[in-house]
Amino acid sequence: MTTFLIRAAVVGTLLACGSGAAYAAPDWSKVPSKQITIFYPGGALPVEWVMNNGVHTGAGGIRTKNLSCVGCHEPELAAFGAQRAAAEKVKVGSIAVAVQAAYDAGNLYLRFAWKQPADSGLKKMDQDNQVKLSVMFENNKIELAKQVGCWQSCHQDARTMPKGDENKTKYVVGGSLASGKYYDLIQWASGKGGEFKDGYVAEKRVMEGGKALTDAKGDKAGDTWTVTFTRKLTGGEGDIAMADGGVYNLGFAIHEDYTSGRFHYVSLGYTLGLGAKADVTAVKQ
Repeated sequence: MTTFLIRAAVVGTLLACGSGAAYAAPDWSKVPSKQITIFYPGGALPVEWVMNNGVHTGAGGIRTKNLSCVGCHEPELAAFGAQRAAAEKVKVGSIAVAVQAAYDAGNLYLRFAWKQPADSGLKKMDQDNQVKLSVMFENNKIELAKQVGCWQSCHQDARTMPKGDENKTKYVVGGSLASGKYYDLIQWASGKGGEFKDGYVAEKRVMEGGKALTDAKGDKAGDTWTVTFTRKLTGGEGDIAMADGGVYNLGFAIHEDYTSGRFHYVSLGYTLGLGAKADVTAVKQ
């Protein structure tokens, strides 16, 4: 009996060390948070607007001085969102989100928390999902992705844009999995008890194929949503490989109040560092 118990304990230990599922969730109380304001852009701000010198005075600085959107505009995002929301008769222009990140030998963990507005005034287009949260990663291969974030996938001809093509999703000019020029995309949706998807954006948006995202959970306590993602550091198709000391580009968006398409709140482009200095630094645990 004693020998059996010893063998069982050894097997249990090996499983705990070797199984991806065995990594413990982080202690979030020990992980600092970054307050990020996401704002309502409406249909007026595709990447063509961002890079148009005639309407956006910062376009030249992005091209020639390596300036970033967040470097210039972060302090004014709430006011900017209010301005855009008023233009489209939306009640809420921005949402403050607390973002935390941690990692261990096998996984990256992301946690997002925010207070849901009482009534956004947005059109309810997705009756199945009160909330969707999408995150995009990029591995410094898409031109200007570090400066403009996931705006490089938002084009004026995409569907749901005012003059868009119903057959076009988000895309990257010249993007492909073969070249590594793509955004890694993960999403959690609140409907049907909570669902998650793992895909990418290259020449088009694909919401499947990835193997890095192993879990995503969301819950609402009072008026506060909390969503957590568990993502393996390496995965499959459309999953960028991450490693200790690496810095990656990060952007995210929340479809709030049963919305879809361009009717969302978006972040500017930020950097995510795994134990490395960045806008959001993942803590090793």
